[in-house]
Amino acid sequence: QVQLVESGGGLVQAGGPLRLSCISSGRTFSRYSMGWFRQAPGKERELVAAINYNGDSTSYADSVKGRFTISRDNAKNTVYLQMNSLKPEDTAVYYCATTKYSFIQFKVEEYPYWGQGTQVTVSS
Repeated sequence: QVQLVESGGGLVQAGGPLRLSCISSGRTFSRYSMGWFRQAPGKERELVAAINYNGDSTSYADSVKGRFTISRDNAKNTVYLQMNSLKPEDTAVYYCATTKYSFIQFKVEEYPYWGQGTQVTVSS
């Protein structure tokens, strides 16, 4: 059974950094792509960043390009989201998710496994 546990959310001032972590268990982490999603109140869940199985390919939403970095440590079964220059519009619940594929997937439906989410609040 695949389990994903996020950590690192919290309250931060605009312009500040925050790093999210997600540790995976239940299968061979290094074989599968990972993604970070977010969902703000009243909005649809959106893909923020994704990474392939070995970390040499990444993809970002236009709204976070140049500010967020996704990375993974396959030895630690962990994926990270480094968020810099945070803006109030980044406020959302952030979810870690994983697919059944090695390469990056862009649709929510391709992510069958999800963490419980962690709240990120950016104050202005």
